[in-house]
Amino acid sequence: MGIKFALSIVLGLALAVIVGVKLLGLQYVFGVVVPYSAFAIFLVGFIIRIIDWARSPVPFRIPTTAGQMYTSLSWIKPSKFDNPYNKLGVVVRMALEILVFRSLFRNTKMQLREGGKLTYHWEKWLWLAALAFHYSFLVIFLRHLRFFTDPVPGIIQWLERADSFFEMGLPGILLSDFVLVAAATYLFIRRVVIPQVKYVSLPADYFALFLILAIAITGMLMRYVWRVDIISIKQLTMGLATFHPTVPSGLGILFFMHLFFVSTLFAYFPFSKLMHMGGIFLSPTRNLPNNSRMVRHINPWDYPVKVHTYEDYENEFREKMVEAGIPVEKPLEGMEEEKAE
Repeated sequence: MGIKFALSIVLGLALAVIVGVKLLGLQYVFGVVVPYSAFAIFLVGFIIRIIDWARSPVPFRIPTTAGQMYTSLSWIKPSKFDNPYNKLGVVVRMALEILVFRSLFRNTKMQLREGGKLTYHWEKWLWLAALAFHYSFLVIFLRHLRFFTDPVPGIIQWLERADSFFEMGLPGILLSDFVLVAAATYLFIRRVVIPQVKYVSLPADYFALFLILAIAITGMLMRYVWRVDIISIKQLTMGLATFHPTVPSGLGILFFMHLFFVSTLFAYFPFSKLMHMGGIFLSPTRNLPNNSRMVRHINPWDYPVKVHTYEDYENEFREKMVEAGIPVEKPLEGMEEEKAE
């Protein structure tokens, strides 16, 4: 049900472009108004989510640990990165988490074999697919900056040449396009085939995958099948970047569909699980050193509360406690001598 619902939304977005551009002639709306609105929603929503997370109180150290903690015993070797106890260890741990998904690399899969035997094994295909998906998406995003800059920075030109090193005819095949589609397809199939993953998958999970696949497929169709006017696209994107928007003629329906999918992804981003891109930096389970044995952490949000200590309780009820045979820390005779003095 979730798959059909998510797919119907993506198909509905494509149908909206066909109706809006082909039948109603709303090229300016889909070429200027929608991209500006989507980027504004993305920017404001992203900032609000980050500020909200940054204001969340984290008074204590709650890092997720996966190794030996630092101790005062020299013969016990601590795990500096899986259980960091200083800022340097946290920086290295965060870098490994962000750049190579180290926690996902350590992921294990549990299976119940015949005879009631539990087995564990590494699940590296998920890590490899996630790594390929994110890095290919990053390369594609950076490559598209050539449409919004003039002149195009040299690093963007170098990146495109490196991405198209596998030259086969014209235009050259861009490796990141096919890697992104393959990785996203694997992540989708995994959600459908594995019962446990399918059970916890929501329509929002499928929608994000379908939307990204729609962006990639429409982009590949424009590059390899139905050629588009690159000069007109550059004119539109440069107008958007310089806040002098104009919609030139010659832009096909496929381009408007691609642009609308991208705009939808931007607008949807701050309200989805895709916000882990910014949230990873503010995760207290990752960005805090585990130094609870070296530093006492006191909750700064604790307001002063009048308490009734056991000493006060015993002073108040000592005589009755002694009469009832309840042991007391301070003898009754000592209390009477103190009163006499």
